[in-house]
Amino acid sequence: MAALPRPREAKGMIDLEVQGMTCASCVNRVEKALRKVPGVAEASVNLATERATVRMDRPDAEAAIAAIRKAGYEAQLHVEAAPAVAPKRDHELIQVVVAAVLTLPLLLTMGALPALVQFLLATPVQFVFGARFYRAAWAAVRAGAGNMDLLVALGTTAAYALSLYLWASRGGHAHLYFEASAVVITLVRLGKWLEARAKRQTTASIRALAALRPERARIVDAAGEREVALARVKVGDRLVILPGERVPVDARMDEGATHADESLLTGESLPVAKSPGARLIGGSINGEGRVVATVVAVGAETMLARIIRSVEDAQAAKAPIQRLVDRVSAVFVPVIVLVAVATLLGWGFATGDWEAGTLNAVAVLVIACPCALGLATPTAIMAGTGAAARHGILIKDAEALEIAHRTRIVAFDKTGTLTEGRPSLVAVAAADGEEDESLRRAAAVQRGSEHPLARAVVDEASRRGLEVPLASDWRIEPGRGVEARIEGVRYAVASEGWREALGADDGALGDAAKRFTEEGRTVSWLVARDPAPRALAVLAFGDAVKPAAAAAVARLRSQKVRTVLLTGDNAGAAAQAAKTLGIDDVRAGLLPAEKARVVMELRREGLVAMVGDGVNDAPALAAADVGIAMGTGTDVAMQTAGITLMRGDPALVAQALDISHRTYAKIRQNLFWAFFYNAVGIPLAASGLLSPMIAGAAMAFSSVSVVANALLLRRWKPQP
Repeated sequence: MAALPRPREAKGMIDLEVQGMTCASCVNRVEKALRKVPGVAEASVNLATERATVRMDRPDAEAAIAAIRKAGYEAQLHVEAAPAVAPKRDHELIQVVVAAVLTLPLLLTMGALPALVQFLLATPVQFVFGARFYRAAWAAVRAGAGNMDLLVALGTTAAYALSLYLWASRGGHAHLYFEASAVVITLVRLGKWLEARAKRQTTASIRALAALRPERARIVDAAGEREVALARVKVGDRLVILPGERVPVDARMDEGATHADESLLTGESLPVAKSPGARLIGGSINGEGRVVATVVAVGAETMLARIIRSVEDAQAAKAPIQRLVDRVSAVFVPVIVLVAVATLLGWGFATGDWEAGTLNAVAVLVIACPCALGLATPTAIMAGTGAAARHGILIKDAEALEIAHRTRIVAFDKTGTLTEGRPSLVAVAAADGEEDESLRRAAAVQRGSEHPLARAVVDEASRRGLEVPLASDWRIEPGRGVEARIEGVRYAVASEGWREALGADDGALGDAAKRFTEEGRTVSWLVARDPAPRALAVLAFGDAVKPAAAAAVARLRSQKVRTVLLTGDNAGAAAQAAKTLGIDDVRAGLLPAEKARVVMELRREGLVAMVGDGVNDAPALAAADVGIAMGTGTDVAMQTAGITLMRGDPALVAQALDISHRTYAKIRQNLFWAFFYNAVGIPLAASGLLSPMIAGAAMAFSSVSVVANALLLRRWKPQP
């Protein structure tokens, strides 16, 4: 986002841009070439994005690029730049127009022109505008493979050669087929141009996000205010952002008060209030106030750059259903060539009409293009991830997008996921009646933790003006609590389960703890471990349920999705929250590893999506079929999950399942039409019921229609 483009080569992964691929057979050829490179563990190529992702033991981009070039294609390292504008295709369009101008007289007269005129019109179309097919076909033959270009080159050359033969043997009055070869080449070129134009629309979401990056920023230092190029901004610089300007990079607000429009980043339609200490997201629009902020992230580390990178990765990834297409396309071209040969021989020997046999074989070669097969899945994935990103659903895993629609169980974490995640300490009950003293010691211990409950204890001690003693030797027990040493004595702020494990009896505090639990409060204990474990106080916390949580659960239930609450909270607080929200099942008092175990058990009943936001949710997110993280949560949770909800709104869970359902429906529709074109067209062409010109038009239309159908996903909007 800020500085120079940098190669996307890290952690053994190499991301390459591949030029020259035209169909699914090309994808297979590039993947095979890459897998032969020493050290390559995995290679995945996406036709729609023209990208190859390679995982190597030791990244060697030069070896991977050399292998792709040897296979007959061009490649270069993909870099993170600012692709604000779509690539121009004027040159391609001009070629299509010129080819059409030369072809139109042939089509309109249908052989009525003198043979010499037909020859002069068709030859440049065949060998100038059709040269790309010959080049790509020759590269495929050298690599021992076939592709769309080979089919087009064979088919049009056969029609052109047949015309030359008839002209030479029968003279200028013979019916020639120059128009067939010229029309096929022109239609295929037109179809590829329309296809490329439509594919660019599937990446519109990426370009819209990239366009959020301003080119300059206004910094302030001892020399005063001045504008500098964004590349010169570094962490720690102080920025001045005027009303209406875009925030150039991620920053922490120091001075002023304003609202920020973050809609293109999070999908939140309403401006978000910002005050000193708030996080400003690069790319958002400053509202009505002049603010001063300190830069906290630049370049690839900004939220905007991470969002763009995640969407690009999801769009470049290969969905599981694509493997079926790859297996089919691997043998598709050789089979079609055999069918064409069989058509020629069948017509020739059965009827003696070798002329008709040649034309029918040409029609078979032309209509049987695997382009639509190769585009069916990736274009739908690209359009679906782009539509989701515009509405605050960041899908980082193509597999998650494909399978989420089959979700039967959604398991929720409670704190920070269904609740605001900002609990407050509402009551303290001390065994000796000294509540403030117990709170002082609890706050000293909790300073060693970043848990929301720990922050609530420290905040309450500060609010009461208590002097918190120094603590040392902290130790955190994930899912249980934290302990530390104060003035030589070891104390723990513990969950109910850990208190029992420590052997500290609840004593006179049992009734208070029971009352807090029945009120739906989360309970922690202050335990002194020296000289013998004993409970000193019980702490009660309250955390407000998110306003949209109940409606989100109701929406899932209307979709016949079962909901489960997985929490480390006590049973009483968990049951109260589940009752308020209408959740079907509750599992309380769970440690992080136990959450993961419960998720694995639930998977026996159906596909499970886990929704969480904290470090302690990461094992469960990884164990689920689909991990969904709240964007307001920890980086660990977001890195583990395949889907991130940028607003932290539980209502987006149902929307994520919905966009998955719609995307998978488009994939199925596209694959149906791709197979349908060939299943119907090849027999018709072989039986002589389809001319080469109609075959060429149908082949071009098949690819364009598949991409256009996927583009309908761009209209998707979350349902209220």
